[in-house]
Amino acid sequence: MELYTETSYAIGKFITKRYSTSFSASSRLFASRIRPHIYAIYGLVRIADEVVDTYGGSDKEQILRELQQEVVTALRRGYSTNPVVEAFTLTAIQYKIDASLLEPFFKSMMMDLQPITYTDKLYKDYIYGSAEVIGLMCLRVFCHGDERLYRNLEKGARALGSAYQKVNFLRDMASDYRDLGRVYFPHVTFEGFNDQDKQRIIVGIEKDLTIAKRAVRDLPMGSRRAVEMSVVYYEALLRKLKLTPAKVLQQRRIRINNAHKLMLFAASLKRKLSHVS
Repeated sequence: MELYTETSYAIGKFITKRYSTSFSASSRLFASRIRPHIYAIYGLVRIADEVVDTYGGSDKEQILRELQQEVVTALRRGYSTNPVVEAFTLTAIQYKIDASLLEPFFKSMMMDLQPITYTDKLYKDYIYGSAEVIGLMCLRVFCHGDERLYRNLEKGARALGSAYQKVNFLRDMASDYRDLGRVYFPHVTFEGFNDQDKQRIIVGIEKDLTIAKRAVRDLPMGSRRAVEMSVVYYEALLRKLKLTPAKVLQQRRIRINNAHKLMLFAASLKRKLSHVS
């Protein structure tokens, strides 16, 4: 079992590194006890995303429901023959990640199976399930069983997940619409999207970040630097989005190039080493 456990967590790490250079870079700043569990959470989230975003079959809903049931069964049994689910299961059992977080996540993934015209409520529900609960799963790991700390930081973790998701929506607006037929923002059409719409969305993101950053300061040291690094990255991306006209966002995905990512990571690592010394 030890070899299978190690292999399962290693697969989560591999998926993280292959799919997200920015997230995998910031993850290096987590304490060693935390890293495998964050990779495990990311691994499960990523394969669910793959079902709804890239799989072309007509049985997407069935496959997603089967994945959800596989996770539920694994949590009850304490074991899965799927290494990605196995790693997540071990982490979820250890840190009490339960159905209250899993069900909203899969509900949001189901919402992605067909284009939706988002109302304010649907938008709020989608962001909660697709992003805020991921922040709460990670917070479970960060707090390491400290329920009081978890409750104190819960609002901030949700706000951070919300901010990141909204930034992603702006960044990916062109490809989401062109490739998947999606526009997530309520009261917005792709064709009518303008700079006033963009500014309104950015104001909401900045409110989320203000709430989130107050909580980040109170995270345990083993997770704080990595989360701070992710905030630095998303704030840099947000600044770039602010300077990008709405009509450009309708045409292409906005990126932080690898050289800039490396600079941000190096600056965060320097601050970490300075703090240690």
